Amino acid sequence: MEWKNITRAEQVAEIQQQDGYSLIFKHSTRCSVSAMAKRRFEMDWSVIPENTSLYFLDLISYRDISAQIADTFQVHHESPQILVIKNGDCILDASHSDISADEVAEVINS
Repeated sequence: MEWKNITRAEQVAEIQQQDGYSLIFKHSTRCSVSAMAKRRFEMDWSVIPENTSLYFLDLISYRDISAQIADTFQVHHESPQILVIKNGDCILDASHSDISADEVAEVINS
């Protein structure tokens, strides 16, 4: 599996319009907690169904897009944070130590 970087505001609308499941990982490149959460998620991401689109946002470089994501999917901004999007709606958001590939897989597979 591989991250698709979010670098343009238009990508948020594209994610919202996709059918199926997408995951957005909002990451602070200046935060050791965020680095740890990302590393732990990536170690376990083999449990995520293959047809899930995985998106990565460097929220330090793209703060405006981070705010757009929070507004579009009606979630409180946190970092690190994952959002699972299904057919345009956020069905799971988690932050910090609550970020779990197993939980994401469970939600997607249910």
